[in-house]
Amino acid sequence: MKILSAKFMTSAAKPHQFPDDGKPQVAFAGRSNVGKSSLINAILNRKSLVKTSATPGKTQLINFFLINQQFYCVDLPGYGYAKAPRSVVDAWAPMIEGYIRDSPQICVVVVLLDIRREPDERDARLIAWLAHYGVPALYVLTKADKLKRGETARALQLITKKLGLDKPPLLTSVLTGQGIVELKAEIAKRLNRGPAITAQGPE
Repeated sequence: MKILSAKFMTSAAKPHQFPDDGKPQVAFAGRSNVGKSSLINAILNRKSLVKTSATPGKTQLINFFLINQQFYCVDLPGYGYAKAPRSVVDAWAPMIEGYIRDSPQICVVVVLLDIRREPDERDARLIAWLAHYGVPALYVLTKADKLKRGETARALQLITKKLGLDKPPLLTSVLTGQGIVELKAEIAKRLNRGPAITAQGPE
């Protein structure tokens, strides 16, 4: 997947604000400190298209980026940052679920998990929503460079088992570039398959 152009289009909180041009969408979701913005920038070969911050939880809206004039990369708000205002924390869950429920153009949601952290109830809730609405998930572990080889193998086994996955998540590291090419190839494959949901519901 060669990135020829990448442009921020809009931020949204409610379905009527989402792009309605029918272009396929690839969404990225995960905890607020999982390294989501950095990974998206690495995939798109951009240094700062998606703004990163030292303060987790800063992304409080759903951000849409038009890639190659062909599909959207969708940056969903990070969840689970306890120091965010209560009103923001309360809005995150319905905002993310509303996007999943009301966006028939989704091809895949890339679920990002920090390899150093066990999946928790917030991750489980996201995964349950994806299953309920029939949206395919692609599981990716970030920050693979933070662990030694033996630790990585144990974490991979634990997370795979806890999520009940048929195969281990993809290991990635923005720092070393590990897994970025493979992730781009998998996203391209999902885009070629097209959206998994129609306006009438899951296939």
